[in-house]
Amino acid sequence: MTEPDFLHATRASYDSMAVEYADFARDELAAKPLDRALLAGFAELVRGAGGGPVAELGCGTGRVTAHLRALGLDVSGIDLSPGMIEVARREHPGLSFSVGSMTALDVPDGALGGVVAWYSTIHLPLEELPRAFAEFHRILSPGGYALLAFQVGDEPLRMRTAFGRPVELDFHRRQPEQMAELLERADLEVRARTLREPDDGPFAERTPQAFLLARKRG
Repeated sequence: MTEPDFLHATRASYDSMAVEYADFARDELAAKPLDRALLAGFAELVRGAGGGPVAELGCGTGRVTAHLRALGLDVSGIDLSPGMIEVARREHPGLSFSVGSMTALDVPDGALGGVVAWYSTIHLPLEELPRAFAEFHRILSPGGYALLAFQVGDEPLRMRTAFGRPVELDFHRRQPEQMAELLERADLEVRARTLREPDDGPFAERTPQAFLLARKRG
């Protein structure tokens, strides 16, 4: 089967800038206390529901995966980019990372107590989101949680250079209501919606940021 163009472009782009991206984003969570609070709440909910393994889907260089591990979760990371996974394994040798796509995960049905998609669904075209959310539902155990983070907006940001390298990346900004509806259609009950204004700190943002917490029914 021929790979969709967006997958090839996204993988190649992140492969080309994996080392530079790791240096740039390494301390981002330290500068964003509200984001850390949401991850802490997710971790507490997962533990309260009985724990179980957690996967960060689109983990990049593993910085959020490592943060979740520090919060007490049994967590691993999956990313489309072998270059990103290579950096993640080097920077976080005590954690498990693998290459894979969130639209076709090599994870057994009902195996996970939680999934995190931290600014990773932003690279999926709209028509691919139902497939991805169906995968989230499939791999979650009943009562398992999903946490999504994404930029708010209606028009994509198209990036053609990053860290001095040519890339081909589309960052799809979306409305929380749209994403919540798609999660509900996948039988993932939305339990919380958080919206914060753009951060003007060292990691300045251009748009509001949205966070959705959903739970697999049952």
